[in-house]
Amino acid sequence: MILGIDASNIYSGGGVAHLVELLRAADPTYYGFEKVIVWGGEKILNKLENRNWLKKSHEPFLDKSLLWRIYWQKFILRKKAKDCDLLFIPGGYYLGNFRPFITINQNLLPFEWKEMKRYGLSWQFIRNVILYFLQSATFRKANGIIFLTRYAKDLVQKIIKKSLHRTAIIPHGIHSRFSKETKKQKKVNEYTFSKPLKILYVSTVDMYKHQWNVAEAVSILHDLKLPVSIEFIGSAYEPSLKLLINKMNQYDPLGKYIYYTGQIAHEKLQKKYHSADIFVFASSCETFGQIVTEAMAAGLPIACSNMSSMKEILLDNALYFNPEDPISIADSLGKLIESPNLRTKLARNAYKRSKIYNWKKTADSTFKFFYDVLNR
Repeated sequence: MILGIDASNIYSGGGVAHLVELLRAADPTYYGFEKVIVWGGEKILNKLENRNWLKKSHEPFLDKSLLWRIYWQKFILRKKAKDCDLLFIPGGYYLGNFRPFITINQNLLPFEWKEMKRYGLSWQFIRNVILYFLQSATFRKANGIIFLTRYAKDLVQKIIKKSLHRTAIIPHGIHSRFSKETKKQKKVNEYTFSKPLKILYVSTVDMYKHQWNVAEAVSILHDLKLPVSIEFIGSAYEPSLKLLINKMNQYDPLGKYIYYTGQIAHEKLQKKYHSADIFVFASSCETFGQIVTEAMAAGLPIACSNMSSMKEILLDNALYFNPEDPISIADSLGKLIESPNLRTKLARNAYKRSKIYNWKKTADSTFKFFYDVLNR
């Protein structure tokens, strides 16, 4: 059998990381796929490791703008895939007529109206509305759908008001470079303002990530004379970055304990995790929370949003807070800071739980699902 993968609408972030790690860990031949063809732009194809069974097909249209990529998917892909037995759409929407195809839900934002409203009347809001219709139509037509969490599956099925075809819940894995056993936790009086306890928040600065609330929460702790600092790492949606910068200027105008670093290559992020003392994650809309699983694997104690799919990932191995309330965030962080025993307990248990997320398991489950859909 031949599997075709349409990489026309994944070009950065988690979607790219998923495809790279999936194919790195996969053994398609075990499930009857003697060849896997990936159609994509030059940038993503260069990230894929060479395999005997993998054909990387560069499509110049896919190096261009969104409209060109849509045109390619709608009118050209079917001809390219004529010898394929199955098409996989990791980008979440498909406008073509090839059957059978399987897709994956990696973006929950278009299905969360409350979260979309945070953007006001903007291009980002309109984009998410368009994605809602594209992804809903795709899910209704798909021969199989992969969800990353049960929360995501239940929400999408409720919103589109239709019993979906064959589905599977297959979480992402974690790269081994993030793994590090929990370090010895120090008492708060062992930190100083010159060498503070380091809090880390890795994520795109966006309207549903609430970095500005976290910055305010850390300023509350700082005002209580706790020796803490926080570093925000990630690319940014410009209006959200302005909210964060405004809070930074308000609470830490000299830049002594609140830092925004910007984006760092995923391949280098483990160094940041391994040098941090506490991880915080304040998203109110997550399909899965890849970043959180990386922090779990890095042996960090975690303070986390109590919204969306996060409790399904972390269970009781974190302290939870309301991401819209800086006082709630400060309370959870404060409890972790004040108790090295609590930090140790949560970090060790989260580290143990992180072991269930590995890319070999993800790849095997994914290709088994491909096989099952074709042979049902």
